[in-house]
Amino acid sequence: MNDFDIIIVGAGSAGCVLANRLSADPTRRVCLIEAGPPDRNPMIHMPFGLAAIAHMRWLNWGYETEPEPQLNHRRLFWPRGRVLGGSSSINAMIYMRGHPQDYHDWAKSAGEAWDWPHVRAIFKDLEANQALSDDHHGTTGPLTVSNLTQPNPLSRAFVQAGAECQYPVNPDFNGESQTGVGLYQVTQKNGRRFSAARAFLEPALNRPNLTLIPKAQVHRVLIEGRRAVGVSLATRDIRLREGGEVVLSGGAINSPQLLMLSGIGPGAELQAMGIPVLHDAPEVGANLADHLDITVQAALKGREAIGIAPTFLPRGMRAARAYLQHGKGEFTSNIAEAGGFVTSDPSRDRPNLQFHFIPAYLHDHGRRLSLGYGLTLHVCDLLPKSRGRISLASPDPMAPPRIAANYLSHPDDLPTLLDGLKIARRITQSPALARYIRQETLPGQHLVTDAQLEADIHARAETIYHPVGTCQMGHDPASVTDPEGRVRGVTGLRVVDASLMPQIIAGNTNAPTMMIAENIARMMLTRRA
Repeated sequence: MNDFDIIIVGAGSAGCVLANRLSADPTRRVCLIEAGPPDRNPMIHMPFGLAAIAHMRWLNWGYETEPEPQLNHRRLFWPRGRVLGGSSSINAMIYMRGHPQDYHDWAKSAGEAWDWPHVRAIFKDLEANQALSDDHHGTTGPLTVSNLTQPNPLSRAFVQAGAECQYPVNPDFNGESQTGVGLYQVTQKNGRRFSAARAFLEPALNRPNLTLIPKAQVHRVLIEGRRAVGVSLATRDIRLREGGEVVLSGGAINSPQLLMLSGIGPGAELQAMGIPVLHDAPEVGANLADHLDITVQAALKGREAIGIAPTFLPRGMRAARAYLQHGKGEFTSNIAEAGGFVTSDPSRDRPNLQFHFIPAYLHDHGRRLSLGYGLTLHVCDLLPKSRGRISLASPDPMAPPRIAANYLSHPDDLPTLLDGLKIARRITQSPALARYIRQETLPGQHLVTDAQLEADIHARAETIYHPVGTCQMGHDPASVTDPEGRVRGVTGLRVVDASLMPQIIAGNTNAPTMMIAENIARMMLTRRA
């Protein structure tokens, strides 16, 4: 355990990519450490099982924010994957790269290696698209991307309703344009979840130079003379060969936490925790961005939706049989089947709102059962200006960190979300969807004024699970890492995950996180060569 070239902390979306790419060199010994268990639970692999995973604390860090001042001082639930595959093993599997302008903006901070032409080629190299084979997509990469096998009729009705509201129907959000409404593509293969663990880690596990250690939480990085030399677990240390590297891939919450536990972070805060300051880095944990989300819900006249009711049992039994025998049927649904990207007002030059349509009731992230047949339309602000921070709540590495998301702290964010709520309402009231609806249940037909709807946002808005930015990369000496993920102030230590993002992506963050890992893996391999 003392002669690894690379120690990767976190077997999530980034860590699995790194483990695969770096261990492909047989002369390089790689150790991958994951706090959670192997991904054997059948609810992980059945797409519809994501509805149950929110209850499984052994697969989920289950974080909570601090009381949010602009959200009626509510603590928001932040699920994050604690299992092989990380959040790619518990998410809704939506394959979305973001908008090209996202990466043009990254390039301003971190250089041409992060600009759209370069990262677009990486996305294509990673992709094995089962339905699209044009210039925008790859077909031979390790990550299988598919169309949904059996979308719910309500999801198609949502797309039609969006068209009735004059939004273009878009068959490919990762194609020529992001704008419009349509069905999402998903990271599935043969009707089953295709997580980062399945796509990248599984094919590499038989390599003799790759060591996987599950169910082991790293307490801190071992640093001697301002060089990382290994990591400390509860019962032992794991050390590097001379010249090796530790790579933190714990995500936007765990990576900054581990840096701070290791003495790298805001000096005064670390001193207050009794942690010796190795490198005073005020930006560690800062720049936290996330997509805040609000929903419209409606009760339905019929039973087209996925329902929790005795009348759904025969249908559910048929769905289970179709899934188990053929990998088809309703249980291949990622639940968030359809969506879209639109502008909150005509002056915008790119989409700043995203929809996720669910042909079911969804309350409290699926943790609270909702009886009957309904639909839920989510809308989130893609380009929020509010920023929060991750900080330590305790020097105990087993204690969760303090998450202050500071949602709606910037005055521009509430009006944008209000516009999104109004647009979502208009879509549900369009004929294609309205014919299914008995009545709106949330926000409720009695809420009509801007003041009432703003109060509803303060009372109900939740995360849509896209935290990023807390170990921001860039050329600026104040940034936490350089554009190759190398932590400033220490050698032999990198961060490679969504925490590097200089700005939040205008879309779902899973595919961009895998791209980040592939991009930096190429940098590491090139430098060694």
